[in-house]
Amino acid sequence: MSQTGNAETSSSKEKRQYRKGNPMSPVQRQKAHVAKLKETHKEMRVYVEKSLKAELELLCATKGVTQSEMIEKLIHDAVSECRNKVTD
Repeated sequence: MSQTGNAETSSSKEKRQYRKGNPMSPVQRQKAHVAKLKETHKEMRVYVEKSLKAELELLCATKGVTQSEMIEKLIHDAVSECRNKVTD
């Protein structure tokens, strides 16, 4: 059994077609992802002290969440706390 014989048979087979249409390039996927995010989210760019940034990263790693998720949670908690003070 020769390897050239095996190589010829495997390369001569017709390849399976991509069934879901044309695949998107990584740039196209990223643009689609950002467009979908913009429907429900708003971008924020902030500057924080380096030490606080390090604490945020450590907190996120400990909780197993992303920085975005942690910031959203902190904002939700602060808003809830303020609303509770107003109703009391």
